[in-house]
Amino acid sequence: MGCKYYAVIVAGGSGTRMGADIAKQFLPLGGKPVIVHTIERFLSMENVPEIILVLPDVYKQYWKDYCFENRFKFRHLLVSGGITRFHSVKNALAHIKEPGIVAVHDGVRPFVQPGFLEGMYAKAKECGAVVPVVEPADSMRIKQPGGNSAITDRSLYYMVQTPQVFKSEILLDAYQMAYLPSFTDDASVVESAGMKIELVPGKITNIKITRPEDLTLAEAIFNLF
Repeated sequence: MGCKYYAVIVAGGSGTRMGADIAKQFLPLGGKPVIVHTIERFLSMENVPEIILVLPDVYKQYWKDYCFENRFKFRHLLVSGGITRFHSVKNALAHIKEPGIVAVHDGVRPFVQPGFLEGMYAKAKECGAVVPVVEPADSMRIKQPGGNSAITDRSLYYMVQTPQVFKSEILLDAYQMAYLPSFTDDASVVESAGMKIELVPGKITNIKITRPEDLTLAEAIFNLF
């Protein structure tokens, strides 16, 4: 490979906001939990990364039982999630001891393709920090005081996806900062540390499953692959 690859897969949600009895990362999709599909995308890469899976403590035994019962065997490190996404990622980064390229990916984005992942790692190796984005298709309005809103130019905005991929030294250095509420993703942390982010085109099918209707869309996308 010539350069060590890491994949930090963050499946930190422990709630059941989807109206189910279990967290969204374990909801079934095509006969398997969403998180399994996500992991399998990384395992299908030509250069398989070292996987660090971040889960809430309450689901760690559930995950171990699932892997045992379904013979889902692959080498990975299981790390406890934190109180925010920032803290979850920081917990995972504490286990990176060798320099390399680190992808941080939402565990509930199960349709990222291996070829796209390979390209993201290669681009990060070249420029240091890479974030996939897509342009919004809908008209947008901006909130104003008093419950009002105003039209805004959607061409000024991007929707940000994962994986966000970085040279390990960049990410590790950035995560030495104290937490701020503005740290909504890894790009915001790295930019706050003074580093430049390279934007690349994302994929419309790389959806994040957060609402019940997202699972319906995911099932439709699953049938296309």
